[in-house]
Amino acid sequence: MSDDDIELVHGSGNVFRDFGRADADLLQAKALLAAEIARVLDSRGWTTRQAEDATGVSHADFSRVRGARLERFTLDRLMGILGKLGQEVELSVSVRPAA
Repeated sequence: MSDDDIELVHGSGNVFRDFGRADADLLQAKALLAAEIARVLDSRGWTTRQAEDATGVSHADFSRVRGARLERFTLDRLMGILGKLGQEVELSVSVRPAA
């Protein structure tokens, strides 16, 4: 295979949008918050059990977040978990007509 056989496609910056998901922005926001939760746990060297003991959020919820199984989570709930981890969440929202 040569370089001429490869088609380069630039993504939108949101993989969920690139795959045509109607709820792409919501899924992207949830994924970003979940990644921050995982980053905090990793930086502290915490297991999901240690995170449960420190925050009162269930071990199962932390396991779901780590596994990117986010269907049970709202944005509010993910932001609440970050708050319990001592993090401040700042959101920026832009509204424009759909393309």
